[in-house]
Amino acid sequence: MSIFRKSLAFALAFVSLILPLITPISAEVNYANIRTDAVSVSAQSAILIDASNDNVLFAKNADLRLPMASTTKIMTALLALECGDIDKSYAIPKQAVGVEGSSVYLVEGEQLTLGDLVYALMLESANDAAEAIAIIVAGSTAAFADIMNRRAAELGLTDTHFTNPHGLDHDEHYTSAYDLARLTSYALKNEQFRKIVSTRKTTIPFQGNEGTRLLVNHNRLLRSYEGAIGVKTGFTKRSGRCLVSAAERDGLTLVAVTINAPDDWRDHTSMLDWGFDNYVHHTFAEAGEYKLTIPVCGGTAEWTVCANATEIAATLPRGHGEISVTVKAPRFVFAPISCGDHVGRLIYRCDGEVIGESELYAAVEVKAKNTKKSFWEWLRALFRF
Repeated sequence: MSIFRKSLAFALAFVSLILPLITPISAEVNYANIRTDAVSVSAQSAILIDASNDNVLFAKNADLRLPMASTTKIMTALLALECGDIDKSYAIPKQAVGVEGSSVYLVEGEQLTLGDLVYALMLESANDAAEAIAIIVAGSTAAFADIMNRRAAELGLTDTHFTNPHGLDHDEHYTSAYDLARLTSYALKNEQFRKIVSTRKTTIPFQGNEGTRLLVNHNRLLRSYEGAIGVKTGFTKRSGRCLVSAAERDGLTLVAVTINAPDDWRDHTSMLDWGFDNYVHHTFAEAGEYKLTIPVCGGTAEWTVCANATEIAATLPRGHGEISVTVKAPRFVFAPISCGDHVGRLIYRCDGEVIGESELYAAVEVKAKNTKKSFWEWLRALFRF
């Protein structure tokens, strides 16, 4: 075989090996085991997920790429909290004054904290606040959009692309209900984000001491739905009515998303009701709560205690089958044992399927016995007396 052919064969083999590593993973929802007929909704696209693990409970066209309107501001708020100092005051830039759409009528040069702007963003859906945040964090809206897209990629949101921080219509500004639900699930793990989106009303300054702006949350589920957390409304003529909501009951947190939904409030009430009626969240063991005692050979103590490294929890259908637990660990271990040594694994199953697991690590140190013999013990062993 010629050198050229050998080189070509090697190149093709190399490409075939690395191609699976660089090919993007599709975020398309697998509907095989998901209820798509459990709830009747008006939305073009809808989804309900368990926020603890992003498992999809109900979906309708959840992987369609669609305009997202002001639900864009979920990412804007998250980046403001992750990248900025919410207690620091900033002068409002000229570019943020008079932005089209919802507004809190920012004044050029007035001083507001980044936190004030995030409250205005998420409660009053203020486009001028979105523009101000983008410029404060990144220097321009274009640079901020780049950050938004990088963060979306990091979170695995493959059906999402941003061109602005507020959600005004643009051909290249889109998301899917699935991506939007996963983004919200992630954002709710940020305590500041969770606090802001669950706030019903608050005030921020207006030109220093000249007055105050009253901010009222547009999400009416906060006032009408038990356990509601927030999160964000949205509307343009192109996108239709968009809504992201979250609610928590008895340890179960659900995130619902609708895009282009004429009857969105009813859609969300129906999806959340169905979720809470049909699923229950179990916490089987908090981190470190499960204890296992294992004998130690050759140690200064006869036993060590092991514990689970992480919380073990699962969301299951109501009326689920039998829960069983399996401990995979040796019958004994040899000294020395240090705290943090891996010992085994704890596995929970429901009807034979794994629903939660955690590694087991030693929580109690056991040193090895001193096996060095004294001179007298050496003589006794030598002469057997």
